[in-house]
Amino acid sequence: MIMTQSPQILVVDDELSMRELLDYVLSKEGYVVSLAENGHNALKMLDKNDYDLVLCDIRLGDISGLDVLKSMRQKNRTATTIMISAYATAEDAVEAMNHGAYDYLPKPFDNKELKQTIKKALDLKTLAHEKQALDSELKKNVHFGKIIGNSPPMMHIYDMIRQVSKTRTNILITGESGTGKESIAKAIHDESDRKDQPFVAINCGGIPEALLESELFGHKKGSFTGAAYDKKGLFETAHKGTVFLDEIGELSLLLQVKLLRAVQERVIKPVGGNDDVPVNIRIISATNKKLEEEVIAGNFREDLFYRLNVIVIKVPPLRERKSDLRALAQHFLDKYARDMGKEITKISTYAIDLLEKYDFPGNIRELENLIERSVALTSTNIILPDSLAISFHKRRWIEGIGRRFDLDDVARGVFLEEILEEIERAYIGKAMEIAEGNKKKAAELLGIRYRSLWHRMDKMGM
Repeated sequence: MIMTQSPQILVVDDELSMRELLDYVLSKEGYVVSLAENGHNALKMLDKNDYDLVLCDIRLGDISGLDVLKSMRQKNRTATTIMISAYATAEDAVEAMNHGAYDYLPKPFDNKELKQTIKKALDLKTLAHEKQALDSELKKNVHFGKIIGNSPPMMHIYDMIRQVSKTRTNILITGESGTGKESIAKAIHDESDRKDQPFVAINCGGIPEALLESELFGHKKGSFTGAAYDKKGLFETAHKGTVFLDEIGELSLLLQVKLLRAVQERVIKPVGGNDDVPVNIRIISATNKKLEEEVIAGNFREDLFYRLNVIVIKVPPLRERKSDLRALAQHFLDKYARDMGKEITKISTYAIDLLEKYDFPGNIRELENLIERSVALTSTNIILPDSLAISFHKRRWIEGIGRRFDLDDVARGVFLEEILEEIERAYIGKAMEIAEGNKKKAAELLGIRYRSLWHRMDKMGM
């Protein structure tokens, strides 16, 4: 196909006069027109060229225009098709539309109507191509490996992953629980020259301290009760690959000392062993704690902190990347619908709106669990607001001053008067801030009388 800016149209008609008329009319409009006198020639031309639009008579001398249309669809031809005929029945028109024809025009047709129909068809095709290209670009940008999101904070993280993956520097990933820190560590590994080697993830807070040293560094037979054989540790298992130390802030000070040696010298000593074992590993750590504060408090070694904290990647909580929520929710919907064998394809706009009003303290992990439960419980092919496993309009928490009050705490007993006073103090304080100290205006903002506001503030010593 010779590329041109003008749309290419194939006219298929067994009447010479009609072909000549259409050639004249359409060429004047700036289209590049090709002519075929029968269905077989049309199919040969379609095999050789990619036309933008086909204008085809239903009744031809050899095969019908409907047969041409069906053959085009079987071969996945993308040309938009408009059928024309002086003799076609309503059934022919319906069949043509059912096989993908854009429109049907009976002969004799008005030239103005024909030109308008062709223009609309080509405009629609252009829009479809643009949408497809945009969707493809968005889909490409929404994913980085198994990470989902194209919000500005995530795009920054993708850039960091590309940069740091080419180095062997230790990396510390920080962020709240459930934000996807392990996915980022795995993406760094997969982008690096170690991608074909092991990626070993260790949850430092999920293994009892008595067993953790053995899990990390291995042990020798007889080194402790139950050590019936030599065992390789996870550091040795990850040789030439990457070790991901999740929740590094949970390590005891004793283990921090032993980890420091492994980080500095790239050697380990199995429990009960006498010889050092060299390991070629890259270390990526993660924590939901503020390690600087842990260092100040004496809970984390300063020397280890600086060894691990060479490059820091801060992962934002879900509430700070709400533009990614729709893509994340759809990803989890597709995953669990497939796993459960359910034909659920969509989350309703209203359900998405409801999700976006929630701040997800459990982050992506909480969203995933929510969608999984919703898929399991719903009986329709769409997730509706009522299908959500958590009723967000019944908020599970309310804000106080610098903290939340979890309604589930009632089961353990609460002091209602203290809670109400703290909430009241917070609202009055905010109203006074907005009113710039004007009590009358603050009272209006709160919907109470001036005397009532004065009395409440006096009682609370405000």
